[in-house]
Amino acid sequence: MDWDNLRYFLELSRTRKLTAAARRLAVDHTTVARRVQALEKSLGVQLFSREASGYSLTEAGSTLLPQAEAMESAFSAIEQAREDQKENLSGHVRIGVTEGYGSVMLAPQLAEFTQRHPNLGIDLLAVPRMVHLSRREADIVITLERPERGPFIITRLTNYVLRLYASVDYLERHAPIRSRDDLREHGFVSYIDDLLYSKELLNLDEIGKPRRVALRSTSILAQQQATAAGAGIAILPAFSADPDPRLVCVLGDEVEFTRTFWMLMPIELKDIARMKATWNFLREMAGNSQAVLMGERVATE
Repeated sequence: MDWDNLRYFLELSRTRKLTAAARRLAVDHTTVARRVQALEKSLGVQLFSREASGYSLTEAGSTLLPQAEAMESAFSAIEQAREDQKENLSGHVRIGVTEGYGSVMLAPQLAEFTQRHPNLGIDLLAVPRMVHLSRREADIVITLERPERGPFIITRLTNYVLRLYASVDYLERHAPIRSRDDLREHGFVSYIDDLLYSKELLNLDEIGKPRRVALRSTSILAQQQATAAGAGIAILPAFSADPDPRLVCVLGDEVEFTRTFWMLMPIELKDIARMKATWNFLREMAGNSQAVLMGERVATE
């Protein structure tokens, strides 16, 4: 039996008119008639008789009515309990995430989440290193590499792009960059090779090692600041660099890197309400931020 059909039955029994029931259910009156007929067909009985004053319950309809009302009450109780659980989330959730994504994207998004759930505390570990679930450093981790094994729930959270950026001042003081070949003569800002925590950060290798790396840092945010101050060219996430008015994208989409964020949580935490709510929120925010993460530019006249 389809619960939705029972909803239509209940509204028609209360209003006795198709048009009134349709208004309360925000549908067309023909939908109400069709749904009630489907219910009658599934039960093999006639539930209403058509009279001048409207629709009246038959004996079979009167028998069904208290049962349908009991189902409606039970369903409403379940829905209310679910809403109460959402509103009353409490405790702490620790999220480990890459420095750039955590600082630029998640920090403001999680501010909204904590306002929605005032009894819930969030620890945001936005650090330039790997955060390990196996060491219980966090409850949920967003990372650049998908683990090959482990008792985890794993999902592909989102892709994002990185491009080349430099300051206007740097570009004015150095030779023009018209192609990838010109990059070799320029200074770069990049990571410290022997302190890299993920092979996904070896971006310079994909365009050929430049002759000079002017400044190195383990921090992507430090690299962005140094680049904006004119230290050289850097490969930066579009979600962080595009909004920075001090930076200019070099060679546009010609040099672009696509990377993936993976999200993990220990299996034993998956049914805890605060963990599930946080996990779903992070997925929702990543989905809503696709244009920013993929560096899509808004066309201007």
